Amino acid sequence: MPAQLTSVFRRLGGAIREFTVAQRTVAIIGVAVLALGIAALTMWATQPAYTPLYSGLSGSDANTIVEQLRTDGVSYQLSDGGATILVPEADVYEERLKSAAAGLPSSSTGGYSLLDTMGVTASEFQQSVTYKRALEGELASTIEAMKGVQTASVRLAIPEDTVFTEEKNDPTASVFVGTQNGVTLNADQVQAIVHLTSASIDGMQPTDVAVIDASGVVLSAVGVGATGTGDQQASDYEERVRGSVQAMLDTVVGAGNATVVVAADMSTEAAQRVEETFTSPTDTPALNEAVKTESYSGSGGTAAGVLGPDNIAVPSDTSTDGTFTSEDTTRNNAVNKVTETRTIPAGAITRQTVSVAVNSAVAEDLNVADVTSLVSSAAGIDVARGDAVTVEVVNFNDSGAESAKAALAEAAAAEAAERNAGILRVGLIVGGTVIAFVLGLILYARRSRRQSRQSIELNELVQAQSSLDAPTVPFALPQQMLPLVIDPTPTVAYAAPGGDQRVADIDALALRDPQGAAELLRGLMDDRQPA
Repeated sequence: MPAQLTSVFRRLGGAIREFTVAQRTVAIIGVAVLALGIAALTMWATQPAYTPLYSGLSGSDANTIVEQLRTDGVSYQLSDGGATILVPEADVYEERLKSAAAGLPSSSTGGYSLLDTMGVTASEFQQSVTYKRALEGELASTIEAMKGVQTASVRLAIPEDTVFTEEKNDPTASVFVGTQNGVTLNADQVQAIVHLTSASIDGMQPTDVAVIDASGVVLSAVGVGATGTGDQQASDYEERVRGSVQAMLDTVVGAGNATVVVAADMSTEAAQRVEETFTSPTDTPALNEAVKTESYSGSGGTAAGVLGPDNIAVPSDTSTDGTFTSEDTTRNNAVNKVTETRTIPAGAITRQTVSVAVNSAVAEDLNVADVTSLVSSAAGIDVARGDAVTVEVVNFNDSGAESAKAALAEAAAAEAAERNAGILRVGLIVGGTVIAFVLGLILYARRSRRQSRQSIELNELVQAQSSLDAPTVPFALPQQMLPLVIDPTPTVAYAAPGGDQRVADIDALALRDPQGAAELLRGLMDDRQPA
């Protein structure tokens, strides 16, 4: 091992041996933290990225696939209560091929694959049921692909076509949805399920789809739609109108100076109305027309038994020639027929009232009639329907507002104090760590420098004697170093072999100017090294 490297290790060992207990403890903790950080970084960098192998699995399929992964020695992770299996990205395609070869996952709703196994001897009833099951399976698979949906089941009620009845009932569907833990479907997702199902079946309307979740809550009812119950519809409408009116009043009278209450009555009845209208088209030719013409030529005598008007016999002295002509026209005109079928869902507004209270402190220059007109327009008031708007100027009680403001201020102050305390704690911890690290470096640097001053060994000085007297010394001693004055009570004494004065002079030089002596000896040692 080179002498320089040996010297470095020797100095490092000496510096460590001179550490105090606290310094050694800090050094050990620092080395441990560094080792743990390197180990954690290495584990994170070498950990494989996992991707879903299958999702929405049943318990039996998940167990079978896990057994297959254990047999193949592939690491895996489970999520969604065991319904989703994650494997490393490098193994996902190979494991999918093996699972497909083994017929996994086996439990499925079928879908259009049911039609592949249907034989040519299947009856019409079997074909109809199988086709309906295929539609149900495809719809269930599509709904399960939505975010937050774990399981889905669809049942269709499609009426059969028959020639014995003129009216045909609309098809209906019921959808059962099981969500993941802690997930609740919002109104947009329910609307998506309703429209997805209704658009997949010919003749089905969005109001013909019922959606129920796993907790038994009706999310969409047949004939009502996905807007919820009557109370929920009324609450949503009242909140929407109140928000519009409140936003307008906050701009007019200022925030907190007006309050709005909306009460709406909604009909919970649903009905279906059929109307037929017949009209006659104008300037339209007849569908068909028949004209019958009859003429008769007589001998001039009077026809016997012919009665005149009002069954009065024709006078005998009246005579004609007996000739007559008659024409009969039959015309069938076209008639326009319009049949209109209207479905009246529940939720129609029968009456609504809007009450507005304005703070009298800001209502000095306020025109109540103008405010009433603005509120009527913003709320969509229909006087013919019986709607009413009331605007009153009253004195507001500010005690509650002041208390609420004070409570909000205290909460904000407490939150800010807690946040600042957290930042201060983190800063103190980080600062203490940095300061301890810096102090450790400073102490190590000082001890290393002191050790480098005191590490001049006697044998090296003895070996340098001849070099000091040699005529080939490449440099001259500084003038300030001469003459050398030997301290009569040196702090470090070296026993000069044979009482050699040169060793004593070198010792005195080292005590007087350690850095200069070290530089001098370092240069001499470098010159003695073989090229």
